[in-house]
Amino acid sequence: MKRERVERKSFLDPVCGMTISFKTAATGSEYRGQRYYFCSETCREQFETDPERYVGAHHQLND
Repeated sequence: MKRERVERKSFLDPVCGMTISFKTAATGSEYRGQRYYFCSETCREQFETDPERYVGAHHQLND
């Protein structure tokens, strides 16, 4: 987990598309061995209802 924090500086919330950092992420969730970060609990809940709808939207941004 610590290694992931160092290597990935920015993420896109897969639900709303907001750019967030590990430090500013409100919450996270794991799906199929991949960790996803969210700007809010609402976005996390939406994701967990239908993760397949959102997994293609998640990717690391280059800082």
